[in-house]
Amino acid sequence: MSENLHGNNVPPEEPQETAEAIKKDAMGLWQSVRKFLRELLDIRANTDQEATKEAIIADIPFKGHTSWILICSIFIASIGLNANSTAVVIGAMLISPLMGPILGLGMSLAINDVDTLKRSLKNFGVMVVLSVLTAYLFFEFFPIQDESSELLARTAPDIRDVLIAFFGGLALVIARAKKGTIASVIFGVAIATALMPPLCTVGFGLAIGNLGYAFGAMYLFIINTIFIALATFLTIKLLKFPMVRYANSAKRRRIARIASIVALLVMIPAGYTFYQVFQESMFKKQANDFVSATIAKYQFSGGGRFLENFTNIEYNEGEVPLIEVVCMGNETIPDNVIASWNAMLKQDEDYYRLRNTELHVIQGGQNDQVDQLRYINELYETQKNQITNKDEQIAILEAEINRLKVNESKKIPFLDISAEAKANYANLEALEYGNAVRTDFKKVDTLSVFEVKWKDGLSSRKIAEENQKMLQWLRVRLKDTTVVLRVLDE
Repeated sequence: MSENLHGNNVPPEEPQETAEAIKKDAMGLWQSVRKFLRELLDIRANTDQEATKEAIIADIPFKGHTSWILICSIFIASIGLNANSTAVVIGAMLISPLMGPILGLGMSLAINDVDTLKRSLKNFGVMVVLSVLTAYLFFEFFPIQDESSELLARTAPDIRDVLIAFFGGLALVIARAKKGTIASVIFGVAIATALMPPLCTVGFGLAIGNLGYAFGAMYLFIINTIFIALATFLTIKLLKFPMVRYANSAKRRRIARIASIVALLVMIPAGYTFYQVFQESMFKKQANDFVSATIAKYQFSGGGRFLENFTNIEYNEGEVPLIEVVCMGNETIPDNVIASWNAMLKQDEDYYRLRNTELHVIQGGQNDQVDQLRYINELYETQKNQITNKDEQIAILEAEINRLKVNESKKIPFLDISAEAKANYANLEALEYGNAVRTDFKKVDTLSVFEVKWKDGLSSRKIAEENQKMLQWLRVRLKDTTVVLRVLDE
């Protein structure tokens, strides 16, 4: 520290060199980071544009060997889907040549190559027709037509399918563009984007006459196709592939406009599809959160049970969305509880996407036993393929079916019985009915138990006679020798 004329300490001036040095170091660090990121992420330096273009064009045609490879792979995939074998389906996708025309579509739009665009569209159509026809013939004439979970999984796309198709397409075209193509990436994309299974499912839907399956699977295939082509288009543009030149400048401009319009037409449905599928996915997420936070946590005090695997959530675009849950057993959920759940759907900000959703709570205990039995049997048969590996759920359902069958066989028309008993027994004052469970530790039986109250003043002998007569009448009337009759306590 130096002193001024008055003797005060004055700090020394900070050298300008220090600030300049810091600025220079910061710039050097930024340049180093940029260089590192460029070397890490830049793919243009190692791209072979001519070889990439030739490779994509070479994979477009479907004729000769390629057609037979496609037919064989479709047969293998159909067998795998029919047998519910993921491994077989993956093997079929590894040998499938489906990706060629789709890459051709994206590349031709990016470089204004109208001839390649025409060839790609033609071969794309051939590919789809040949694949669907092959799958249709297999499922039409093959004797086993089970709706396996592998097949059903290809009938409804969600947001994950869109993202898989887009990023799979990116990975594929980047691998194609690299000098020395990465074959493992191509095989991996063929598996991840799963173009073949939806086409097989279209054939399956047509073979069994279920157009819903066919349209759903074709929608999934179209989504995959659009987003793979879109990823190819964007990557080719990013890599700045040279545009196809035409001798006639007017023709070149016309082709450029046509390619731009077609690219735009492809991107519009792609964006709309992404938005719609995203909305549906968010709706289903909130619906599942709602079910988990309410119905799934409801505490049954008796014999009720919430069947989580049978929850049905329907987005129903343009119509009223639906959440349907199933509870079985003798206990029912009170109406005021269900009303509070409906109010939560309408008012809770955490479930704002569920504002107009209808909540249906199907409760077996509110219906006749025969209706419970029919409903749970139907659910079990229609969804057993989706829970093949869930032994615990299957065991629960089978136990519920057996219980309902026993109850159905023991069903008592109590109102009719009580009216007939009153007419036949003048001394009868009250009659009660219920079920009892008895075991001898070898088996469990459900018994029909009646309790009677006779008028005051009857002798013990008279009561015993009336009990015996009524017991014999009940067993004959109900055709059940296990009926038990007891005297009501005072």
